[in-house]
Amino acid sequence: MEAAHDRRPGGGALLERISEMMFVDALRRHAERAPDDTGWLAGLRDRHVGRALALLHEDPGRDWSMELLAREAALSRSAFHERFTRFVGQPPMHYLAQWRMQAAARLLRESAAPVASIAREVGYESEAAFTRAFKRAVGMPPAGWRRAQAARP
Repeated sequence: MEAAHDRRPGGGALLERISEMMFVDALRRHAERAPDDTGWLAGLRDRHVGRALALLHEDPGRDWSMELLAREAALSRSAFHERFTRFVGQPPMHYLAQWRMQAAARLLRESAAPVASIAREVGYESEAAFTRAFKRAVGMPPAGWRRAQAARP
């Protein structure tokens, strides 16, 4: 590919954008051929559920409710719940709780931010509530999990 050897200004940015486009194209092709089972990719194929997933991923810390998600997805509350559960394989609020834990784990691993600020960033009003939820999901409190991750090679 000519862009890979281009030493002119902007060549690196161009190569980066081309690789991003190739990745997105590969994901789209995979999603089109993937079996119609459940999961994140199945949810993305549906325009209503896909919109809700994008919003949840974009802002997990927002004070989401079923009513708000259904409205953003342009469906009634019951239709949204049924559709989300059918495509993703779990109810929207369970998915959100898991996504928040994944976002929190990433922040704990990649930043030195205090646990309390990470708790707020992922949608918990108190550090105590976040710590209980994190321990239930991961098996240890966030501070201990962070230390264990830091000790790994």
